[in-house]
Amino acid sequence: MSALSHAGEPHTMGSLGAKLNWLRAGVLGANDGIVSTATSARGPILTAGIAGLVAGAVSMALGEYVSVSTQRDTERALLAKESRELTETPEAELEELAGLYRAKGLGDETARQVATELTAHDAFAAHAEVELGIDPSELTNPWHAAVSSAISFTVGAALPLLAILLPPADARIPVTFAWCCWRWR
Repeated sequence: MSALSHAGEPHTMGSLGAKLNWLRAGVLGANDGIVSTATSARGPILTAGIAGLVAGAVSMALGEYVSVSTQRDTERALLAKESRELTETPEAELEELAGLYRAKGLGDETARQVATELTAHDAFAAHAEVELGIDPSELTNPWHAAVSSAISFTVGAALPLLAILLPPADARIPVTFAWCCWRWR
């Protein structure tokens, strides 16, 4: 059980981080999509709106992909370093793990016992979780972030585009103005 979990609760730190990453990408994408589209003739509005929507969605997706790929590469490098350290200096790593548990408030004997038992069970996972805060089985996924960002940008951009395209010509500007006022309230 994770040091951060409570009795009977599943370990969720890794999956929570992934979900928060999706949420962050989604919020950024939707916000950028909302403010990226705005004339009163349907043809140019539709053309410009779709062009802006597609360009923005692709831009957001690529930005998220690059950002999250960098994060994942960093996670992989840290995990590779930890794996090397466990192979080259296992006793020092055991002491380091026990020290981390002492820093969390466990007594010397208990910290050493927890570190020993976790090391016997899965040393790599124990060190990755406690030292690095990484679950090796749940690394960030750049494709998830990219798709989330592209979809949320598209939805965010489509709403004001529809607000100006759907009403009759004489109502487009007031409807768009009302949309913007509601959005920025």
